[in-house]
Amino acid sequence: MMEDYFIFYQSAFKKIHPVLLAAQMHERLVTIHPFIDGNGRTARLVMNLILAMHGYPLAILKGDQNSRLAYFKALENVQVNGNPESFYELIIEALTHTLEEHIHLLQPFDRVK
Repeated sequence: MMEDYFIFYQSAFKKIHPVLLAAQMHERLVTIHPFIDGNGRTARLVMNLILAMHGYPLAILKGDQNSRLAYFKALENVQVNGNPESFYELIIEALTHTLEEHIHLLQPFDRVK
């Protein structure tokens, strides 16, 4: 399954938008669940590595109860129903939030110029 994971990545690298590819690689790794522990952490690292390689900031998935429930529901929607849209939306929202934080942090510097 891990060999197929890397084959998929190689074939999709230039065909799929980097944000969607990062989300797919995250979802695929947690679905394969190759490790005894740390599958989610590893999947988030892989996702953020792909985003960073394409010039995007990190997509931070929050750990509070509501965020975790939304994450698991979105994963279940992909794994059980074959519908990745809610998982894509979850990742895109996390990425958007990070971008908004970066913009907010830069605003005081814009006023100085």
